[in-house]
Amino acid sequence: MAEEKKGNAIVETIKTVVYALLIAGVFRTVFFQPFWIPSGSMKDTLLIGDFLFVNKMAYGYSYASCPSIIVPRFGIDLDATDFCGWADGDNSRLFGSEPERGDVVVFRHPVTGRDFIKRVVGLPGEKIQVRAGRLHIDGTPVELEADGVFEEVAGPQGPQRLSPRCSNAPVGDGAMCEKAKFVETLPEGTAHSILDIGRQSSDNTPVFTVPEGHYFMMGDNRDNSTDSRFPQQVGGVGFVPFENLVGRADRVMFSSAGSSMLFFWTWRGDRFFKAIE
Repeated sequence: MAEEKKGNAIVETIKTVVYALLIAGVFRTVFFQPFWIPSGSMKDTLLIGDFLFVNKMAYGYSYASCPSIIVPRFGIDLDATDFCGWADGDNSRLFGSEPERGDVVVFRHPVTGRDFIKRVVGLPGEKIQVRAGRLHIDGTPVELEADGVFEEVAGPQGPQRLSPRCSNAPVGDGAMCEKAKFVETLPEGTAHSILDIGRQSSDNTPVFTVPEGHYFMMGDNRDNSTDSRFPQQVGGVGFVPFENLVGRADRVMFSSAGSSMLFFWTWRGDRFFKAIE
């Protein structure tokens, strides 16, 4: 009798775990996906260590809405196409809603399938160019206003131990790293912060014509972002298809300045439930 009860308890435990995983999978697929910012490409809008939930209802659903399970330590690398590849290829969405210019969006990289987070700056059919560091849309420069200096302590950041690039380089660990800060106002009136480190090749680009059903993405840390300015053939993002959108990032839940989000003593007190602009 005791062995039977023990066997039943094990079965019930397994069923509970399976149900919990199914519920979590449905929640992550349909409603919100957790996302932890791994790099500094969206500073100072998003910092390394920001933890947020991506709103997957914002743009409807496609193959990209299915979760990825990537655990390199155990050799697990399951992409959204492994679960929902049957829905990939027609660049459409169920209950689809197009993003607005200025939205901060998580999307699947068109080649690698990895999740990226950038800002939508170019819509289908538009001509996008960067000249002398300023974004131009259909030949018209966007409004840009100086907004002082962004400062952070130089040194390894986050679990990847990435060191920031600085306009006042060289800067030793522990010293203050600076970048010029601007407020960029897009044609529809959305205003957000962008950072500039200095003149480099990505500050002057050819004219890109955004294909129908695609979007042009850029990081707010303009000189430290691999985005649509770079073609996929050289590791860039290129134009992002509508079906590759995962969801919209609306709010930072909390933020860790340490190497793990579990280190609560490193949480940034000023970023709890911070709206993403």
